[in-house]
Amino acid sequence: MLFRFFLALITFSTTISVSAQVEHEKSPPDMIKTVMFRGSNTQESQLPLVELGDQLLLEFDALNGNEDDFYYKIEHYNFDWTPSQLMKTEYMDGFDNQRIRNYENSFNTYQIYSHYMLRIPNQWTRGLKVSGNYMIKIFNDMDELVFSRKFLVHENLSNVGVVVRRSRDVKYFDEKQTVDIVINSGSIQFNNPLQTVKTLIVQNNNLNTAISNVGPQYTIGKDLIFKYNKETSFYGGNEYFYFENKDLRGANSTVQFISLADLYNTYLFANVPRFNQVYTYNPDINGNFVVTALYVERPWIEADYAWVHFALAMDEPIPGKSIHIYGNFNNYAIEESTKLEFNANQKYYETSLLLKQGFYNYKYVVVDNATGKLDEGAISGNFWQTENDYKVIVYYRNLGARYDRIIGYGSALSIDITN
Repeated sequence: MLFRFFLALITFSTTISVSAQVEHEKSPPDMIKTVMFRGSNTQESQLPLVELGDQLLLEFDALNGNEDDFYYKIEHYNFDWTPSQLMKTEYMDGFDNQRIRNYENSFNTYQIYSHYMLRIPNQWTRGLKVSGNYMIKIFNDMDELVFSRKFLVHENLSNVGVVVRRSRDVKYFDEKQTVDIVINSGSIQFNNPLQTVKTLIVQNNNLNTAISNVGPQYTIGKDLIFKYNKETSFYGGNEYFYFENKDLRGANSTVQFISLADLYNTYLFANVPRFNQVYTYNPDINGNFVVTALYVERPWIEADYAWVHFALAMDEPIPGKSIHIYGNFNNYAIEESTKLEFNANQKYYETSLLLKQGFYNYKYVVVDNATGKLDEGAISGNFWQTENDYKVIVYYRNLGARYDRIIGYGSALSIDITN
């Protein structure tokens, strides 16, 4: 009888392990625009990586003008984005599944929208108790998932040194950048670090291209050393294209002309491929965007929306592949709405997106139609000189622990790249 009990317990545990699914973010529908998710220390929308106890801010616009009710839930995850074993009361102080009560309607804009703002902690969700991977999920009043976004909460328990170097792989010497890492355990005594310590290396706040689960090569005292030739290397890419339309009535260096129908239309100058050109430094904000508008006091509700028309000059289409526009403005998602169509008469790939006034970084990427493989450098090229932002997040699960803690992070810019 005892044997049968243990057999059933093992079977149940195995079933739970197999059924644990990796959680992916859900992109918002067309009616939801300008999702901005960040910590309290930045104005740019980017991957939220906040210290335990700090504030998070989520903002978005609903373009239907109905003042819909939206609700939020917060869930905790393991390093690999499978659900953690923690109960909600173990990682949250207070309650979620609350209505987002802070919203304002747009003022003096052609496009009607309601702007929603959620701060965490708040009077219902008083704070998060543990570090690790989290996801916030937004639901409508029918309890249907509208969209979701990942965020990371860290503790300052270790020191993480990050240095960006030119690739040590001769084959990619001119195209790649390598991230070297030194993790000092600080007050933590690492037990079996090859199994208990995991890393996540993120380029330009893009989780889709992050390198994960690279273990240390060796240890020196309390330091874990990562100095790989290939395992921690990224293609350098190129500086992002940009445009600014904070003034919807005037063209500028990136805007060719503007027209007004039901909404403003902003036509950008056509971009050209740069993979076969010499690298030229052009300051950018590494794929991010900032909402801004001239002559307004409250850009979050007074900035208008415009159809932004993009064009990429190409003599002929690329067979078997599609071109998409890509950036933090759409969370680096590859979707039908981001796909460009080839105009044989004009010799352009082109598309238009409805975007809120501001300053935007973007790039064109190529996707293989058969495999779905993404090539970020096919249009822009890859150069070792490119200025990129790197973050290294360190996870630790001690022997017998029930969740993965984030015990520290480090960051570096490749503008300080060394050989």
